Amino acid sequence: MSAKTPIEELEQRRRWAEEQGGAANVERQHEQGRLTVRERIAGLVDKGSFQEIGKLTGSEAYDGLTLKNVTPAPYVMGLAEIGGRPVAVGGEDFTVRGGTTAALDKRKGGQGGFAEDMAHHYRIPLVNLIDGAGGSVTSAKRRGHAVFPGVDSFDRSIDLLGEVPVVSAVLGSAAGGPAGRAILSHWSVMVKGASQIFAAGPAVVERSLGQKIGKEELGGPAVAVDKAGAIDNVAESEAHCFALIRQFLSYMPQNVWELPPVVSSDDPVDRCEDALLSIVPEQRRRAYDMRRLINLVVDKGSAFEIQPSFGKALVTCLARLNGHPVGIVANNPMVYGGAMDGPAARKQVRFVELCDMFHIPLVFLVDVPGFMVGLQAEQAGVLRDGMRAVYVASQATVPVVTVVIRKCYGMAGMATCHKRGLEFRVAWPSAEWGSLPVEGGVAVAFRREIANAPDPKKREQELEEELRAYGSPMRTAAAFGVEDMLDPRETRPYLCRFVALAQTRLKTELGPKLKAGVRP
Repeated sequence: MSAKTPIEELEQRRRWAEEQGGAANVERQHEQGRLTVRERIAGLVDKGSFQEIGKLTGSEAYDGLTLKNVTPAPYVMGLAEIGGRPVAVGGEDFTVRGGTTAALDKRKGGQGGFAEDMAHHYRIPLVNLIDGAGGSVTSAKRRGHAVFPGVDSFDRSIDLLGEVPVVSAVLGSAAGGPAGRAILSHWSVMVKGASQIFAAGPAVVERSLGQKIGKEELGGPAVAVDKAGAIDNVAESEAHCFALIRQFLSYMPQNVWELPPVVSSDDPVDRCEDALLSIVPEQRRRAYDMRRLINLVVDKGSAFEIQPSFGKALVTCLARLNGHPVGIVANNPMVYGGAMDGPAARKQVRFVELCDMFHIPLVFLVDVPGFMVGLQAEQAGVLRDGMRAVYVASQATVPVVTVVIRKCYGMAGMATCHKRGLEFRVAWPSAEWGSLPVEGGVAVAFRREIANAPDPKKREQELEEELRAYGSPMRTAAAFGVEDMLDPRETRPYLCRFVALAQTRLKTELGPKLKAGVRP
């Protein structure tokens, strides 16, 4: 290249960068059904908005003083726009050394990388497109010594959780640092059949434990999403993944110093659905579709569910009411009758912290008979997880309204109320509440009387009917123990007004909420 002008050299270096790991490696990536990182960024961001930074970074090869080639660094990043709003975006280039970390004067991506620095300094969302295993044992040979854990700190990754929305998409196999960053995010997604995430991959597991296991069995969506809840959602394809990222960010403010965006809505505020009158069965133990109830109340088509396959006794979703973002926390009577088990409690904690961090009002739709009971639940630590949910609900600073649809019992019921706030609670006529359900409470409180009765079963039923009469929500409303009773059809207009009023309060609460942000 000695005969080329500086501009010609610049253009040539850019072409080498765009070749990535070479035609053979790019083809191999495509054969595995995966896009390259440049294709991923193009598919995610607004067309023509990507401004790459650090494009010339790479390993130079010289013949004497003549530059022969540059192998690009295995990370592509820069600034772009999603929905017309700026973001920092970056991801590993798996076609270059499998996306492993390169030795540079300054890191482009990964923990402590320039992409994170841009998100921090410009106060804009960060999108991580993860496809790599991070470091390698060969780095010790390159340095001449092993490094102590933490040489590449997660400090910036952690700080960002209290500053801007952080999204991570796992698009290949992730272990080590990239896997850690996927967890250090506000929302994460992986692709069915193409993504896996684990602390260490199959080779390490076999060497350490003697267990032979495949990547999908070890860290595919069935484990990482459904059982562990380590990743929030699953996409059907990379294109679907990018659509989900755009949708999630549409509910988020740019940072904690701003309010979430409000969109225009053609869904009437006063829409009153007659279907809500019959959605709760007359038989108290029969289940019903809480997701259908949610969709009948929020702006049509606006519900975006988070962690739908984890902690199934609870439904958490972002939605809109008259165009305003809102967080919905709803018990699911189709799973454990809506009782709160450990996974549901952990799911609620993370979602409430997300909404509190980014100034999104919370609506609890309550049908919870209490904490999950039994040996398995106790061994799994339901009390610890459940009381954590109570604690986090109490610490929330955003406006909260509680709508009791049917059951609201015990400490799990307390996790649906904002005791330190206005404690605004309304209820449907189907509502019931107390320290514990009448059935179990009668069996405990009147154990001797029932046992000594001529007909114990009949006496137990009589006591239940007597006490159930005192449990009428109308009696509690008469004592102003609950702030309002609603015709179910009035739920949408009532909540739309609540969310509109909440905006004034939200404006006074801008800024960081927790020192370390939302806990992963």
